[in-house]
Amino acid sequence: MRSGLARSISIAGHPLLLMPLATLLAAASRGADAATVHTLLVLVCALGAGLFGYAWWQVRRGRWLHVDASRQDERRQLNRVLLLVLGVGAAWALHAAGPSPLVLALAAATAIVALALLLARWLKLSLHVAFAVFAALLPAWPAATAVLAVLAAAVAWSRLALHRHSRGEVLAGALAGVAAGLVFRIA
Repeated sequence: MRSGLARSISIAGHPLLLMPLATLLAAASRGADAATVHTLLVLVCALGAGLFGYAWWQVRRGRWLHVDASRQDERRQLNRVLLLVLGVGAAWALHAAGPSPLVLALAAATAIVALALLLARWLKLSLHVAFAVFAALLPAWPAATAVLAVLAAAVAWSRLALHRHSRGEVLAGALAGVAAGLVFRIA
């Protein structure tokens, strides 16, 4: 039962599911109009679908064992693609609309992935936890932040319970998420 609960929480807190929700909450809590919220939702969902499609394609080709990219070589390859996609997205958003919260959020997400790649030799930074904590700091509504913070804590527990990460890797992920979230809130 514990393993099933941990797996369910890990899936619910997966960055590809959590970031669209956090993006919507961040935009809505900052007074974005309906068209902007809709556009952001489409962009974030397209990004998530594209990344999932890429992982599925790698499994289908026999290069990966699972879409979860659990092996070190799979994770490194996925993180490089993610770094490129997020970096290009941040540059495109900056070019298209100028400085904005979206650009800052994409740049912060890019920095989280870059940090994971830089630290990969020594530890497997928990991107689940990093993005869950980052997501918790995106909305301006305190209630949304509180709910997402509880989810982030549950995701951290799930990653430990599933033996996907050590305590140090979960802590490193949490610190990366806090840093990205504070940069987003302060700027």
